[in-house]
Amino acid sequence: MTATFTPTTATSRGLRHRRARRSAVPYLVPLVIWAGAAGVLALWWSDTSSVVGPSGWLTGAGRITGLLAGYACAVLLALMARVPLLDHTVGTDRLARWHALGGRCTVSLALAHTLLIIWGSSLTSHTNVVRETSTLVLDYPDLLKGTIGFLLLLLTGVLSARAARRRMSYETWHYLHFATYLAVFLTFGHQLSNGADFVGNRTAQVAWYALFLGVASLIAWYRFAVPVRRGLRHRLRVAAVHPEAPGIVSVHLTGHRLDELGGAPGQFLRWRFLARGLWWTANPYSLSAPAHPGHLRITVKTAGGHSAALARLAPGTRVWAEGPYGSFTADRRTVPKVLLLAGGVGITPLRTLFETLPGQVTLVYRARRPEDLALRGELDAIAARRRATVHYVVDEPAAYSSPLTARALSALVPDLAAHDVYLCGPPGMTQAAIRALREAGVPVRRIHHESFAL
Repeated sequence: MTATFTPTTATSRGLRHRRARRSAVPYLVPLVIWAGAAGVLALWWSDTSSVVGPSGWLTGAGRITGLLAGYACAVLLALMARVPLLDHTVGTDRLARWHALGGRCTVSLALAHTLLIIWGSSLTSHTNVVRETSTLVLDYPDLLKGTIGFLLLLLTGVLSARAARRRMSYETWHYLHFATYLAVFLTFGHQLSNGADFVGNRTAQVAWYALFLGVASLIAWYRFAVPVRRGLRHRLRVAAVHPEAPGIVSVHLTGHRLDELGGAPGQFLRWRFLARGLWWTANPYSLSAPAHPGHLRITVKTAGGHSAALARLAPGTRVWAEGPYGSFTADRRTVPKVLLLAGGVGITPLRTLFETLPGQVTLVYRARRPEDLALRGELDAIAARRRATVHYVVDEPAAYSSPLTARALSALVPDLAAHDVYLCGPPGMTQAAIRALREAGVPVRRIHHESFAL
């Protein structure tokens, strides 16, 4: 049996209304984006009286792809501006996937715009492509800056390709990605100076300025001003570092009014430790215990240079935290029964949910060896206190192993198809678990997972 929770009618009604509003946002955001794209196409249509001949068709296509590429740049930056409304409803991982897909589309549109405009202009001026390229870049206002911006955008797209990402650290890729800001800045002036749809069109110019200044304001506020303000307000410091399992440590932090910073159970923050070799990057780690006014805790596996360095943090090290981020919270819950399925250090957000989620909750925690089960003492204490069920599954020794299949999960969790499932673990384990859960009859809308591999 598990502890029960019976909300009042008013509370239950308010919760349903709040969830309804939040659940609508992930559907409204794509509609708004596509509506903006339609508006961009309408701008071209209203400013184009006719399209005649091959040069006209090529130039017209170049104008369209250029407008869409410029608009897509604004959308890409807005998706990664870390706006709480988007982050807490759509989810950080889904926003990152949209951003990655949009990035590929943006680079393709920018490349098509460049080639089409050069080709169309060369036909109009009856000259070869090389000479026309030189004329456009050197003689047109702001086009040299626009060319540099295009090359930076192309370079960012190449470095973001999966094959290139594997060859560099997250920190290196993250800072090279900032070239996107410079690329957008350089190409913005080119569009207003050379774009046939903007020259002499005051309304279009004002709308374009409003779009990009609005996005720039969101970035400046949420990615820079808010972290600085919170760093000064909460005055976070490292209190202690404790080992939890082989290669896994917990970092305990103290500060002021930290419950305001910690957010909801299941969310994560981006942590910037002001120590040598760590201050220049902010990495995402989940809270591994509910936020307390004077204390926070994260539990980290030493999987890379940054996470390995956390084991050597000295007490008193200053910390800045950005967030909270993510939508991996109780708001995703749709039915009374919940299964928490963790793999390895993926237990960290699920440990907070295990303690705080009301109703009937079952935890299945998978690891390679018994000694790799981090926070096991706390999990056992929580299970005893709330009379919940915990299943520990390890690969070694084989007597305690269990395959990640629909049959095995159903044996551990009766009536599995009637559960919401919160899932967190390594990518391979997550993919296998989703397949097993779907085979067991769990609807996809009730499988909740969030990836930090941004």
